[in-house]
This record gives sequence, C-alpha cells and structure tokens, in this order.
Amino acid sequence: MATPVIVPPVVVTGAAGFIGLHVAERLLDRGETVIGVDVFNDYYDPALKAARAARLEGRPGFTMVRMDIAEHEAFAALVKTSGARRVVHLAAQAGVRYSIENPFAYERSNLAGHLSVLEACRHAGVEHLVYASSSSVYGDRPLNGDGFRETDPADTPVSLYAATKRSCELLSQSYARLYGFPQSGLRFFTVYGPWGRPDMAYYGFTEAMLKGEPIEVYGEGRMARDFTFIDDIVDGIVGVLDHPPASGGHEIYNIGDNDPVGLMEMINTLEGALGIEAKKVFRPMQPGDVTATFANVDKLRALCGYQPKIKLAQGLERFVAWRRAYAD
Repeated sequence: MATPVIVPPVVVTGAAGFIGLHVAERLLDRGETVIGVDVFNDYYDPALKAARAARLEGRPGFTMVRMDIAEHEAFAALVKTSGARRVVHLAAQAGVRYSIENPFAYERSNLAGHLSVLEACRHAGVEHLVYASSSSVYGDRPLNGDGFRETDPADTPVSLYAATKRSCELLSQSYARLYGFPQSGLRFFTVYGPWGRPDMAYYGFTEAMLKGEPIEVYGEGRMARDFTFIDDIVDGIVGVLDHPPASGGHEIYNIGDNDPVGLMEMINTLEGALGIEAKKVFRPMQPGDVTATFANVDKLRALCGYQPKIKLAQGLERFVAWRRAYAD
C-alpha cells in the first residue's frame, strides 16, 4: 500500500481580514491545508472579523491561530513546527488616513511584523513567501495610457502607510539577496467586494446611503481608482503563489483591474446597485490621498495568465447583495 503524500500547510497571515478570508477559502477549495494567523485588532468592528473567521473555522483542513505576528519568537515557532513551505503574508495595519492618527500601529504591524515574517521564513526553510504591498507606493502621480508599471519610481510616498509598504518591499529585497529564499510582493489596487473593509469608500458610502445620510466625497470627486474585485485579486495571489521566482529571487507584481474608474462614476454605479440616490457633500483632498491609481498588469499576466473578469457594476451588485444579507 502506497504511503500517502503529506502536503505541508500554507500559512496565511491576516486570515480574518478581507483578502485573507478569500485566499484561505480558495486554498481550502483546492484541497490545501491552511493555518490562519490573525491578531483580531479593533481597527474596525471585530464582529466582522469574527464572522469571517467563523466561515473558515468550520472547514476541514483549516486552523486559526490568534497571534500578533510582530511577536517574532512565537511566530517563528509556529511556522517552523507547522512544517509550512509557503506563506501568504497579508496581515498589516491598513488605511492611509488612520496612519496619520496612529503612526506607531503601522510601525509594529507593518515594519516589525514584516521583519518577523522574514525571519521566521528564512529559519524555517520556507520555499516561497508571497506578501501584500500596495499601489500607494507609487505616490501621487497622473494617469497615463499604459498604467503604473513595477519598474516606475516608488520613492515619493505621500503617507506613512505607503512608506511602510515600500519599506517592506526593500526588506524583502534585502532578505532575498542575503538568504536566497523566493519572495513575491503584490501591489494591490483598491480591492473591493463581499466581506470587505468598512473603512473603504465604497463600503462607507453604502452604509451612509442605507441610513439616508450624506456621503463625503473627497477630492471634489475628481479622483480615480483601479477598483479590483476580490475574486480577481485571489486569482492573482494564488497564481503568484504557484510560480515562485527562480533562484531565490524577489519579484514585485501589480495586481489590479487595469481599468481606472472615476470616483463619481463609482458613486453613480453604487447608486444603481442600491437603488438609492446619494446626498453628496464635496470635500477637498485629504492628506495622504492620491489622485489616481492605474495598474499595468502585463508582468502578472505573463507569469500566470492573470485576467480580471469582474467589472465594477457587477462587483458592486455582488457587494450590495452580500451587505444586505449580512445585515439580516
């Protein structure tokens, strides 16, 4: 009788978060064993994080560990004893505006946390680390016909959040050079969809509109974002996970919809999905915000055939359907 092949688990940090939930579900769907790690902080409603975790905890092959990844000795022990050979690092303190109010939360979660993950991976012999970066590293720049490319300069961050994410990329670059374990950084572009983060504009607008309250439209509505539906994001993450850089290298990929949409167009689309006309209050640009984002995804497409499928109207309809069901 043949000895069964035991496939090491995948460690997913931030598993009770928006993207982490969906990545863990996709990995479980294809038969992987997943160890989720999350600190369950209160940056937004912990009940939403608990509900995401509950979706995962009843599934065979999943284990949730409550842990602060910045506790480097504990996290290193977890990775080593689990036998994991792949880590998807999504845990971070998110939010541009919150970084102005609470800078030290970003120092711990994003900088100390990323360093902790790097140390754990190198000592445990991890064969591929995929980690979350952000489109914010490009700074405030105008749209162009080709979109933002990974080779474009990323040295003028306009928020502490952006600076920490760029710092994480540089830390990974140095660790790949020093220790030779493969790493892939993903610059996410405005991820949205069911189980999303309440601090995101589309989610906050939805909450206000359902209550009959006005929405605050920053930048006088003249901003644009490359809104990317969560299922397309997960396609890209898993595609990258399955294609580690050769020879212990470090690669960075944009992961977005490759189709920027103006803020007012997004609001109009959301109004249609909700069947509610928003009461709009226009405000100036907030500190740390950027005018526009636009992902060139040629590099990711060449790697794994990445092709976004869900456009904004369909994606917002799915989000609104989830939001109404979740409220019930």
